[in-house]
Amino acid sequence: MGEGSRGCSMVEKVVFCLFLVQQLKMGYATIYNVGDELGWTFNVSSWPIGKNFHAGDILAFNYTPSTHNVVEVDKVGYNWCLINPIEATVHHSGKDQMKLVEGMNYYICSLPGHCQMGMKLAINATSSS
Repeated sequence: MGEGSRGCSMVEKVVFCLFLVQQLKMGYATIYNVGDELGWTFNVSSWPIGKNFHAGDILAFNYTPSTHNVVEVDKVGYNWCLINPIEATVHHSGKDQMKLVEGMNYYICSLPGHCQMGMKLAINATSSS
């Protein structure tokens, strides 16, 4: 190269590579199958133990639609197995996917007795950056 042209320094190249890696990490969400091979069923509340969830990750709820559903609720709804019928969206396709937001995310099955018998899930999602 001529004296007047300037190439990138090693530091600039490293910084650029780190920037690209961070952008790639932010662009890919992890999809988690709730309950693993058992799917969305009773006693899944311990399923998240040992997993690291991030905002933007996807929870895939797989279940038989005639036997369960999925409702995103707040902390009170989770603790007391209640849904707000005005604000709640009841998902019942059997293959529902929910995107995690940063902070706590709460889900229950709203069919009578199901949440009380352990069909509820609390997930803490950290920032994706």
